[in-house]
This record gives sequence, structure tokens and C-alpha cells, in this order.
Amino acid sequence: MSASANPPNAPLSLDALQAWHAGLAKAFESVDDEAFLSHLAAALNALTPIESMMISLERKGLPPQLLHEQGIVGAYRDEIINRYFSRGYLLDPFCLAVENGLAEGFYHLSEIAPDDFFASEYYKTYYLKTGGAEDSYYIVDLDPHSKISLCMFQGLSGARFASEPLALLRAVEPLVRELIRRFGSAGGLQQLVRHATQGSLPAQAPADLNQQIEAAFMSFGTPLLTVREREIAHLILRGHSVKSTAKVLEISPETVRMHRKNLYTKLTISSQAELFSLFIDWLTQRPQAPAH
Repeated sequence: MSASANPPNAPLSLDALQAWHAGLAKAFESVDDEAFLSHLAAALNALTPIESMMISLERKGLPPQLLHEQGIVGAYRDEIINRYFSRGYLLDPFCLAVENGLAEGFYHLSEIAPDDFFASEYYKTYYLKTGGAEDSYYIVDLDPHSKISLCMFQGLSGARFASEPLALLRAVEPLVRELIRRFGSAGGLQQLVRHATQGSLPAQAPADLNQQIEAAFMSFGTPLLTVREREIAHLILRGHSVKSTAKVLEISPETVRMHRKNLYTKLTISSQAELFSLFIDWLTQRPQAPAH
């Protein structure tokens, strides 16, 4: 964190404003270069302290592709970078919202997540255990099938985003969005994608991610679980409460509890933590269907 960065709850100082503008100038200068993302991240961190960031390419039907990251503690890199980007994202409320047509803009996690998400094992594993209590996102449309997301994590120090930093980040969203869009249409993004994949952006949309998720859950626990039990396991793992699950499936909360008890018994587990561990281990070992 730079010396000129503001404390999380302080008004924006002249030094921070100058650092923000200096960072923006560098971002503008490098909008057609791979260095753009690091300059943009530095500018945002000058505007208000951000503990860690991940900038990813989100393409319909494909796993998110990491373009830039900073501030991720080494001890958590395997959990965040490898497990999340290989399969863990399939339960992520942000990825699912993007797949379902989330409009570009600025969002806080609480605006996207299901009602019981902050008590879910997914949240405990990919957020609390890896040093993040919350996050916020910029999402920018590049074309009908591609977006760029800029995820900002807070929580490693115990501090969360206060209302003023969130207001600042939300206020500069139009400028951040336009800069990212220009980067996406220039050569910098293509350079990053080619370096990572030795290829170019797909010309056509691949398979629907929701179909991939549904296929994964519909084969999880085979042949022990019924279709209804798999549906309930899916919603529980995504962070839905019993009440929310009942509403989605149009059944009673008592029926949800009965099915949850039955699926726990069949899988010889007794908690959501064990269910989550079973699913992620199974998902990681499961062959991934090729995009088409």
C-alpha cells in the first residue's frame, strides 16, 4: 500500500487525489498494452486502499480466465488461483450472476449472493479461509459473449469496505468501465489471452455454463441421490437457506429439511462442510466437458 493512500474511513486527501490522477494517466497511456491492468489497479488502490484484486476475462460458457492479480497472500494462492479457477467458480454467486445476464456496473457481494451465502461453506472456504471477508466488482461488457470483471477483496486485515470507500468506487465506475472497454478493444487484452492460452478469443459462444453446472449436479452422488436431493444439494452449496430453497423449488421448508436429512444419510455425512468437501473433490476429479 502506498504512503499516499487514505485510511479506509478518511476523506479523500489531496495526496490520494493526485495519486489517483497520476495512476489514471498511466492507465490511459498504456490502454493498448498488457501493463494497463496493473496501472489501473494501482490507481484504484490510490483512490482507496484495496487489499487484493483479481481481474478476469469472463466468457460465456467458459471458466473465468485470470488476467491480473495483486495482493493475494502466498499461503492462499493454491486455493484461490488453482481450485477456484479450475472448478470452484461453478458455485460462485458472481460468476452465476454474470452467466445469467448481470448488467455491467459496480456491485457489492451482498447485492448478488443468495440469502444464506455468508453462512455457506463456499463463503467460509473461498473467502474467510483465504483472508477475504467481502468483495466488490466492476463488470464491463466487451461483446455479447465476453466481459471483464475487476474483483476487489477486503478482510485480510479485519477491515471491511466502509460506506465512503464503496461510494468512491461506485462513483468512478463510468470512468473505470470506459477504460476497461477501450483496453478490451485494443491489443493489450489479445496479448494477455495469447500468452495464457496460445490462442485468441472464441468467435462463437461455447456451451452454456448453467447447463454445465446442471450436468455436474445431476451426476453428483449417482446412483445414491434422487433428482430432488441433488437439486437441494445444489441450492444449499450455493448459499440458499431452507426457506429460499423451498421458494425456488416451490415446496415446503419441511420437505426441504426431509430431503436434506436423506441426502446426508445417503452420503454418510452430517454437515454442509462435509457436503461441500465431497462436491468440490468430486468436481475437481470429474473430466471437464469440452466447450462447443
